[in-house]
Amino acid sequence: MSQRFSSFAEFYPFYLKEHSNINCRRMHFFGTFLVISLIFVFLTTGNWKLLLFTPIFGYGFAWFGHFYFEKNKPATFPHPLYSLIADFVMFRDILLGKVKI
Repeated sequence: MSQRFSSFAEFYPFYLKEHSNINCRRMHFFGTFLVISLIFVFLTTGNWKLLLFTPIFGYGFAWFGHFYFEKNKPATFPHPLYSLIADFVMFRDILLGKVKI
């Protein structure tokens, strides 16, 4: 059974625990970086076809990290919205040095 969370602030520590393997976090970071890059290129070029690759890069790298390194199921399955937000928050926290990669 899936754990329930009443707020994002309650969910985020759980999310970080589910990403305790440094290689999994690296895969998330790289995938999120590619997604942000694709969105930036789309905004500057107007080539909307690039957006088709955002779920492939975003989820592909992250899920590989979970299945290969972390050996757990992604939190996306039971908590899709919180997980999407948490991925970008973790990306920011990695950039700020709050989370190590």
